[in-house]
Amino acid sequence: MKISTKGRYALRVMLDLAVNSKGNFVSLKDIATRQEISNKYLEQIIAMLNKAGYLKTARGNNGGYQLAKEPKDYIVGDILRATEGDLIPVYCLAEEGECKRKENCKTYNFWKGLDCVIQEYVNSKTLEDLMQ
Repeated sequence: MKISTKGRYALRVMLDLAVNSKGNFVSLKDIATRQEISNKYLEQIIAMLNKAGYLKTARGNNGGYQLAKEPKDYIVGDILRATEGDLIPVYCLAEEGECKRKENCKTYNFWKGLDCVIQEYVNSKTLEDLMQ
């Protein structure tokens, strides 16, 4: 499993908003400048985060983005799944990839264990944890 730039940047954007909004809306341009992400790419990431319900948006002169909830209420795993989809390490663990050989596969339990460790770790951290 490899987290793409969308997942990594989404986490950076959410952290940027957590640190910099202070109750105000933050412009896309300011986020892009601080995070060194192009506006065009950032718009795609913001759209995913917005669709997931993670952001408040405002138009106009003082418009921009801010977190919809407190940083402690955002689980890192949820943010990554909003941009990456599932985080499973191998296809055979996916519901649509249900392996026919699972009952006799010598490696299935290893992959299942790795998936559990990944899920447990990403679900144990919040934005607030990353801020510290």
